[in-house]
Amino acid sequence: MIGEDHDLLLRLLDLPTAGPLETSGEVRLWDAMRVYAEAAAGIGFGTVHLAAPAPSVLDRPGVPDAVRDAGPDFLACQPSLVLRIGPAAPAVMFNVHLDTVAPFEPAGFDGRRFTGRGAIDAKGPAVALLAGVRAAIATDPAVGKDTGVLIQAVAGEEGGAMGTFGTRPLVEAGFHGELNIFCEPTGSRYLPRCSASMTACLRVDGDDAIDDEPHRGHNATVLLGFLAQYLAHDLAPHGRICVAGLHTGHLHNRVYGRGELLLNLPYDCEEAASEMTAAVEDGLRAGIAEFRTRFRDSPPFRRTAVDAAAITGLHWPKRGLPALPAQNIPLLDEFVPRWPDDEPGFTCDAIWLAGVPGTRTAVLGPGSLGANNAHASGEYADVAELDHFSDLVREIVVGFSRNGGA
Repeated sequence: MIGEDHDLLLRLLDLPTAGPLETSGEVRLWDAMRVYAEAAAGIGFGTVHLAAPAPSVLDRPGVPDAVRDAGPDFLACQPSLVLRIGPAAPAVMFNVHLDTVAPFEPAGFDGRRFTGRGAIDAKGPAVALLAGVRAAIATDPAVGKDTGVLIQAVAGEEGGAMGTFGTRPLVEAGFHGELNIFCEPTGSRYLPRCSASMTACLRVDGDDAIDDEPHRGHNATVLLGFLAQYLAHDLAPHGRICVAGLHTGHLHNRVYGRGELLLNLPYDCEEAASEMTAAVEDGLRAGIAEFRTRFRDSPPFRRTAVDAAAITGLHWPKRGLPALPAQNIPLLDEFVPRWPDDEPGFTCDAIWLAGVPGTRTAVLGPGSLGANNAHASGEYADVAELDHFSDLVREIVVGFSRNGGA
């Protein structure tokens, strides 16, 4: 990366691009996409797509409830961009998201480290990506002539959107390559698989009561608290279960009869998703039965215990997303360390390449979501790690070109 790359990254970091699913503040993704497209044009990239998604994307299977419930109006500020240099095939595609999580953090650069929201996830990698392609073109004249490079710069990766209105429609429109790299922080190791996740919502819909007569109501706090512990133990053998939000109310002087508990459940194949679904359903029935046995003789909670099955329901706000199966990518094996097979992966937009014929897909990027504070205060990216990623991009593009797109 050179001085103009540093300036580009600072311009992008100065633009607030957290979407409406993350914040009610200003969203300047259109500006970010145009700034990025202008910089890419200086290398030779042409813009082949720049548009907000059609409202029909919200009607597709697998769209999380939070996205569907937001309605179509918010899509107007969620454009995605496709850039291409060279032929449509053979081509290597890079996907990078320019939307971020909230809250916004101002940009900074001390000559060694960039700070600001998106520094590592993923505006920093987006700029390093352009530098890497520029270096590849300088290294091999066939790049951009005999082989193509495609860049998807997308919205809808953050906020729980799961790529349903960003990456998914672009892939379905044919904007992908024979080799596809999704730029997410992996510590510069390539991850040749991608899990998906589903969200289970346990909802109690009972009657409230005053604190002087708690026995008259259904105590959703006690019931959901019990089920949270029961399911945490019961589901642990099935994988990395995240027992997430539990909410009934904020006040101390009442019994809350309504509330919900959220579980996030990762899986790496359709069979595992089916097994997890059955485990949640079976665990819920068993947990309610155990709650009834334990509390039916306790006066404050007898009504809750007796009615537990009738007032507790299971809803799936997010389900049906594909997982990307593991694959071998010999080109990357030549110069990029592979993510260990026994180390859990994570979920990102790469899931939408699952099952696309004639493609190989990996996740690769600088830094770490945790160590670089990607979703926390003080997000940063060091110049050295961005430069290293730029070098990897150059090697990938040149290697792809010299192997005839293999």
